[in-house]
Amino acid sequence: MRIIAGSAKGRRLVSPPGGDTRPLTGRAKEALFSSLGGRVVDSDVIDLYAGTGSIGLEALSRGARRVVFVERGRSALEALRKNIDAVGLGGDVVSEDVGAFLARADDTFDLAFVDPPYALPLASLATVLEQLTPCLSNAATVVVHRRYGGEAPALPAGLVQTDRRRYGDTELWRFEKENA
Repeated sequence: MRIIAGSAKGRRLVSPPGGDTRPLTGRAKEALFSSLGGRVVDSDVIDLYAGTGSIGLEALSRGARRVVFVERGRSALEALRKNIDAVGLGGDVVSEDVGAFLARADDTFDLAFVDPPYALPLASLATVLEQLTPCLSNAATVVVHRRYGGEAPALPAGLVQTDRRRYGDTELWRFEKENA
């Protein structure tokens, strides 16, 4: 696993042992960031269920202003911190449950990556999206990573689906926040 493009292109990232963390494949990550294009540059990004941080670090490498990584798994946090140090572009790590973080968050984000464990029920994902929506700037983009073949998450008021793509057993859903 590595950074694909930008100022940190080629930097290798570590993963925690075991199968609890499943980073997005290089092919899917490249397609995702190609589709986002200039939206990444100078954006404020939140990486929920950050795992190794590969998505948020890719965003920093491609010109994001800042990234907040939210992760609570001990081994994932260890890998995340090592990767942030290795890449050298910064990022704020929040070691907390995603729901608890969103309940108290007072920042706004232009781009959100939501990569929960595949076992997270759709109802719980819908709750996360509902909590996330007030933290989004107008016209913000939300990308949700799920296992291919699942149902669409229920969307809260203010979010609309703009894209859905499959990459092997991975599915990326893209939503945008409507202007208020």
